[in-house]
Amino acid sequence: MSGDHARLLVVGSINADLVVRVPRHARPGETVLGGDLVVHPGGKGANQAVAAARLGADVAFAGRVGDDDHGRMLRATLRREGVRTDATRTVPGTSGVALITVDDAGENTITVAPGANGRFGPADVADLAPAIEAAAVVSLQLEIPLDTVWAVIRRCEAVDTRVVLNLSPVVAADVLTSASVVRVCDPLVLNEHEASVTTGAKAGDAGEALKVLRALDPRPRSIVLTLGGGGALVAVGDAEAVHVAAPKVAAVDTTGAGDAFTGALAWRLAAGDDPVAATRYAVRVGAAAVRSAGAQSSYPTADELP
Repeated sequence: MSGDHARLLVVGSINADLVVRVPRHARPGETVLGGDLVVHPGGKGANQAVAAARLGADVAFAGRVGDDDHGRMLRATLRREGVRTDATRTVPGTSGVALITVDDAGENTITVAPGANGRFGPADVADLAPAIEAAAVVSLQLEIPLDTVWAVIRRCEAVDTRVVLNLSPVVAADVLTSASVVRVCDPLVLNEHEASVTTGAKAGDAGEALKVLRALDPRPRSIVLTLGGGGALVAVGDAEAVHVAAPKVAAVDTTGAGDAFTGALAWRLAAGDDPVAATRYAVRVGAAAVRSAGAQSSYPTADELP
């Protein structure tokens, strides 16, 4: 690391992931016996920061943890992974927690209790001004209050800092367009499910979803639509969308793979790659992340990519 500020600033959530393996996911009203409970560091924001750091990025994380055991573990993990934590604050109360079940097919369900993440307010954004101005890229997700996310994006726009917005958890298109911040996103990153919910396009129809996203008013400067094992679509301005294929791997656990992808994408953009080159790198990182269990624990170093 060099200088007073990181090239990549991740602003967002940080959680303790409480994970249980199950043979299959329970139906409503049903009890399914699983394996032992395992606690991992997680949260979409922290995941992105750790994924980037593992790959060699100069990255800082801005977020909130509680003054509990989970919070102390989460801060220590960031520092151990080489993530700058000057903008990570401890606040009274509990840290964020994600309750995760993973089935034998490697698919997951996640329920999040935001905890301290919900106490990261728009008034806190002023303290981030120097870091935002110095960063090449600021990467965000939607597990902290939306008003805080919008305030960060507006601050980025004012100082011409590139914004990567991962639309997860998903919100409707009118939420994005009413805040007007979508015009700054470069790119807006979302998966097929999120694209379907946001656009109303039929699930699995990535082409139609991309068409609707490009017609938003205002619209993102660029879009990256991830397709799981199918790779990703990259659309920049009015140019024809480019499909980026993903390497074939055996999926063990998909938890946090999207965060690994977005963290890698944001870092490569901060390093100067164009969107297609950055996406080519990111799909390799996302593929590597599904090959083992957990979120951050599964993230590869640069020499472990497929």
